[in-house]
Amino acid sequence: MSQPDVKTESVGTVVVAGTANLAIAVAKLIAGLMSGSAAMLSEAAHSVADTTTEVLLYLALRRGARPADTRHPFGYGKESYVWAFFAAMFTFVAGAGFAVTHGVTTILVHEHSGNYLVSYVVLGVSFVIESISLARAVRQVRRESRRWRTTSRRFLRLTADTTVKAVFLEDSAALIGLVLAGLGVGLSQATGDEVWDGVASILIGLLLLTVAGILAGNNLSLLVGRAIPERLRREIERDLAGLPEVERIDTLLTMQLGPDDVLVAAKVDFNDAATGAAIEATADEAERRLTERYPEVRYVFLDPTRSLPGASGRARDTQAAPSPDAGGEPDHTRGDVAGPPGGGPPDVRG
Repeated sequence: MSQPDVKTESVGTVVVAGTANLAIAVAKLIAGLMSGSAAMLSEAAHSVADTTTEVLLYLALRRGARPADTRHPFGYGKESYVWAFFAAMFTFVAGAGFAVTHGVTTILVHEHSGNYLVSYVVLGVSFVIESISLARAVRQVRRESRRWRTTSRRFLRLTADTTVKAVFLEDSAALIGLVLAGLGVGLSQATGDEVWDGVASILIGLLLLTVAGILAGNNLSLLVGRAIPERLRREIERDLAGLPEVERIDTLLTMQLGPDDVLVAAKVDFNDAATGAAIEATADEAERRLTERYPEVRYVFLDPTRSLPGASGRARDTQAAPSPDAGGEPDHTRGDVAGPPGGGPPDVRG
């Protein structure tokens, strides 16, 4: 799947989830006001938070996909993590805060109008709509998992595509929240004690808190500058080490620049007899090999180093590349590689 197809699918997933959440939020709010159920009002706040989250995730996709320019030579990929982090924080403050507070109030006050039927109808309809939205997210997760030859669970844990991860977690939490709300309303009706309605509201708040914490931590890690997983890093190192004229890879650094953009930088110990032309040809082969096998690799930089007789690997790491004026091989640094990345999160490989 090409990168535009991946991003288009992610946008579609976000739009479907956002539309579903908006419709559900209105229905839950009406049911909550008519019934006085704390769990229903908490679910309304949950859906409002999810709807706002989808809007922020849509901004993340659009703004993060802008092309690189002179002020941002590595593109705007990291901006998508900023908006995704804002989305997680809104879920934490608006959704979880309201649900827990309203649940505690209900336990203390024990108020309910007694109109349970409207709550059951809205919960049932909401469950169907949320299931449709989740099914789309699951299809995308499974498709991407197969493409990267990994499990869906591993994909969700390691993917740098925070939008599909957020939609999947939020829709899953929404279905669990609906079950909790139904249990709370049902137990309150069966026992005549509204404490169950309040407990359900608090549990919904804690569920939202958990989802928000997972998403916030993931986005913070990517904003700081997370490396690609060790397994994928080892594969790239093996590919570079197998290039003509390469003796060893002294240092290999990677960074996730965006959901579909990876930077690779390496200090390379070339064969002492290699000419400048041979080093250039090897660097060109490095571009071709990495971008063909890992289409998410956008930038490749190679720094030739010269090992000293008897020097350790650590010493070679710090040895400066000789300049052409000094009679050594020229410093060959590879810039932005040709061709757009193929899309999909590189993290799923390790």
